[in-house]
Amino acid sequence: MELHPHDERAPGRVADAGVDWMLRYQRGEERAFDLLVEAYSPRVYVLITRFLGRVAQREDLVQEVFLRVIRARDAYRPDARFSTWLYRIVFNLCVNESERRRPAPSLDAREDWRDAREDERVPAPGLALEREDLIASVRAAVAALPARQRMALVLAKYEELSYEEVADVLGTSEKAIKSMVHRARESLRELLAPFLEGELA
Repeated sequence: MELHPHDERAPGRVADAGVDWMLRYQRGEERAFDLLVEAYSPRVYVLITRFLGRVAQREDLVQEVFLRVIRARDAYRPDARFSTWLYRIVFNLCVNESERRRPAPSLDAREDWRDAREDERVPAPGLALEREDLIASVRAAVAALPARQRMALVLAKYEELSYEEVADVLGTSEKAIKSMVHRARESLRELLAPFLEGELA
């Protein structure tokens, strides 16, 4: 039996279900696209949320990502992990959306960054408010970062991608990603310093 290069039974290759589904979709298997949406739409939603915040259009943006996947059907080449290819689409869409939504949120514009876990219970309301305020400040500080630094930080810290994988998504070198993440962390320290000093005062 002939083995497909992305078949999980092919020796010496880590299986990538996303690549397999995309290639099957490219060959005309419409069900394979449904599998892609089912498997990856939650990740896309989370990534958009972490990059843009809790904007009202997140579900529309997820749909737009997969519309772009449809449009790229014939041109798709399995040169990287499917998630890497998909995250490039998400990044480009998020950058476009950020440009459209300018000015970017500041540390004082926190309403878009409120915590989603409204049903989480803590014993002291005062502690809950302090925690919410800190979360809002961190998210707003992340939103103030340049787009590439922001995505590098989100992918490395929250999505737990390796620097090599983040470099593939952003089309740059691993060394450049390390520098971006370092600068992003330094910027966050600077942006959050007044808030943290106030908390400790």
